[in-house]
Amino acid sequence: MGAPKQPLTPLAMAILELLHERPMHPYEMTQIMRYRRVDYRVKLRPGSLYHTVERLDGQALIEVVDTQRQGRRPERTVYGMTELGRDVFAAQAQAMIATPADEYPEFPVALSALSELTKDEGIAQLKMRVMNLKVKIAADEVIIKQVTGDELPPLYWIDYAYSNHQRKSELDFTQRLIADLESGRMPWPDEPEPRLSIVKDENNDKTG
Repeated sequence: MGAPKQPLTPLAMAILELLHERPMHPYEMTQIMRYRRVDYRVKLRPGSLYHTVERLDGQALIEVVDTQRQGRRPERTVYGMTELGRDVFAAQAQAMIATPADEYPEFPVALSALSELTKDEGIAQLKMRVMNLKVKIAADEVIIKQVTGDELPPLYWIDYAYSNHQRKSELDFTQRLIADLESGRMPWPDEPEPRLSIVKDENNDKTG
């Protein structure tokens, strides 16, 4: 079986990334992803994870390597990565790193709609965004402090460093935007543009 025709989803990439470490059953994958805060960058729901595991198995990117049973708990299927899975993962990781994706985040769409609000409404919501960004940045930095305290190699948590940097850049942009709107440096559409005063010399207007 050849490589999948469609790119792997972020969740599929996260699953294959885990299986580089060792074979796991889906419940263990879910627990490790939550502990490592993978759900900060990937939509993680138990149903979708099991569905993705089944799809990866059907594509021969992973395979069943064991089954486990503890007491009266349901039997758990343990999956390992195939050579094809390693090759597909590596190829997509290379492409994702090298090529900027055409992504469609919400904030630019919201900014394009900003002028349809009143100035007071717009500034109020931007200030609310600033508060929310500060909360997320603080959460990022708690994780970064934890992993640096554990002396985890920086390359293992580079995704958190990137997200933290991205949020800080957005926070700086949003705060500057608020300052420009409040000062009038960026006029609201229903406000008059700043104009230079033109003083006429009455002598120049006299004739005769």
